Amino acid sequence: MSASSVEVELDRKQATLAVLPFLLLGLGNLVLLLGWGLKPLWAFLILPPILFISVLAWIAFRTGFVRDEGEA
Repeated sequence: MSASSVEVELDRKQATLAVLPFLLLGLGNLVLLLGWGLKPLWAFLILPPILFISVLAWIAFRTGFVRDEGEA
């Protein structure tokens, strides 16, 4: 394994660990809404934004976009 592949693997793992609590919080909200008796169709309307933002955050963490602090 080369150094760059190890670095990419670590970045993926770190990105997953950074995004996972927010994804679980969003899915927990979905379960809570379903538990309160909201119609499933309306509850699952919030699922695409949760997944979209989680994937966007994962990409940002993985590529280092979050860590670039004003580098020109």
